[in-house]
Amino acid sequence: MELLEKLKDLFPKNTISKVELEGCEIVVYTRNLEFFKNSEETIRNAVTTLKKRIELRIEKDLLPSETEVQQKINELIPAEAEITKIYFEPERSVVIIASKKPGLVIGKGGETFRKLKKEILWSPKIERVPSLKSEIVESIRKMMHSELKFRKKFLNKVGEKIFLSKPIERNWIRIIGLGGFSQVGRSCLLLETPKSKVLLDCGINVGGKNNEVYPILNTKEFDLNEIDAVIISHAHLDHCGFLPYLYEHGYDGPTYMTVPTLDLFALLALDYIDVMQKSVNFPLYTAKGVKEAIKHTISLEYGEVSDITNDIRLTFQNAGHILGSALIHLNIGEGLHNILYALDQKFGKTYLLDPAFIDFQRVETLIIEATYGSKKDVMPPRHEVEKQFMQIVNETMQRNGIVLIPSFSVERAQEVMAILVENNFDYPVFLDGMIWDANGIFSAYPEYLSKSMQRKIFKGEDPFLNPLFKRIASKQDREKAWESRPCVIISTSGMLMGGPVLEHLKKLAEDENNTLIFVGYQAEGTMGRRIQKGWREIPFEENGKTITLNLKMRVETVEGLSGHSDRRQLLAFIGKLKAKPNKVIVMHGESKKVQEFSKTVERVFRIESVAPKNLEAIRLK
Repeated sequence: MELLEKLKDLFPKNTISKVELEGCEIVVYTRNLEFFKNSEETIRNAVTTLKKRIELRIEKDLLPSETEVQQKINELIPAEAEITKIYFEPERSVVIIASKKPGLVIGKGGETFRKLKKEILWSPKIERVPSLKSEIVESIRKMMHSELKFRKKFLNKVGEKIFLSKPIERNWIRIIGLGGFSQVGRSCLLLETPKSKVLLDCGINVGGKNNEVYPILNTKEFDLNEIDAVIISHAHLDHCGFLPYLYEHGYDGPTYMTVPTLDLFALLALDYIDVMQKSVNFPLYTAKGVKEAIKHTISLEYGEVSDITNDIRLTFQNAGHILGSALIHLNIGEGLHNILYALDQKFGKTYLLDPAFIDFQRVETLIIEATYGSKKDVMPPRHEVEKQFMQIVNETMQRNGIVLIPSFSVERAQEVMAILVENNFDYPVFLDGMIWDANGIFSAYPEYLSKSMQRKIFKGEDPFLNPLFKRIASKQDREKAWESRPCVIISTSGMLMGGPVLEHLKKLAEDENNTLIFVGYQAEGTMGRRIQKGWREIPFEENGKTITLNLKMRVETVEGLSGHSDRRQLLAFIGKLKAKPNKVIVMHGESKKVQEFSKTVERVFRIESVAPKNLEAIRLK
């Protein structure tokens, strides 16, 4: 392979014993201990020259014993780092250190980490132990460790496909919408480049019916066997909920997402299986599909440039939407064309997250959402939104009522929690559904939160650990919450389409002292949207019969807490992008909104803008 020959020329003679490809990373092994300890400049020069990710490791037969390494780690790392576990992957010459305070393992300017690597010779990897116990985080990390042989073989196979030269198969770059175009839900886009076929997102439409639930895959342009990679922007079901289906039906290639997205995806997908089993005869997929998706995932950090196919280089950057959500930047053909997939995104600061990243060097095509893209979709200033929210909550407390907040388990629930803590709320707040589990995942990745939230957490002011919050884990806990008035209950699902929130609604609906507050988007066709439109007679299935509840509780919608950009923020995002795009493609919005926003983009920025429908193909190059 030409690349490996170039690599060998960049290293001193007789320092390379073998080279392996692990996904997008080139792993160089050496038997020269002196070179290993003093190789930083050589590696840096090789990375700069080849523009590839390169890691140097020692051959496993030269590594010190696991007992010696554990002793050395305990000597070099201060006890305050609170190391909970050390485990080894000898096939890769890697040692994983699980710590509650990874910063102390790294040391100031990375000094402790560098010293540790030279002393133990193994390649150290650090995992943060969540401050809240998370079974999902623990299970995924355990699975990845137990599937080491599979993972190594899989990553080698992916690496060979990425780095081996491949003939040009097409002379175009185009996208085809398989879902999420002129609609909200089932986002899925097929990208064809001269040498690759890649899926961007693979979601479901939670409020859809029949074949409107999942992406349109029965088109001649889509062949599962031809897909080189899948990229997931974030862990909401309308972007990742159909991924396990692909693995249950023959896909065995890589999926790329950020580290927190993987944990949140597993949490939400497993819950969705439970929902399907209760509501449909034939679930779209099973837990096996979720496990296969996890095993085949390659997790990347923000800003980490990675080859994912023979002619596509991927970089994730913060989208400001939910924990781990990413803007997807694709460099195709060594600068031939650059695509920025910017949905879902928030170009405004919240308690949890910093605004979406804008410092891209090149963007020829921008793909952007229009969830809130119409002229009416201008949200009030954040401080006014919080004031309105707290006023509604406090008025309900004064009436000795219960506030019920249907919420997505990821981001919206945590944002509401942070607002309550910030405003010194002192009534009980009960969390039902997967919110507590999601909090555990949030606590594992504080580095993905806003800088201000990180400072709070590191100062010991983590809002997710506040004793204000009580977990609902059983029917008895739910009944206890109803008796603890006045109080607040935050519960999934966020659109009233299932989940424990319906149990709360049945109990609380007919008491006018209670309040139902919507804090997130309610898709067309969902119970939440119907109530927003004025429905007050609510049908429920109970013991095989349909019962009707009279909704007497106060109903409020608080606009402005959304994790999506409103119209002004979307326009500001486009205007402030460092690289001005030549073409804008608008999707992820109701049909009228994407059309309206697309016309606005053309008028304001004088950029070609289109709002295609599903199955329309758009040539980019």
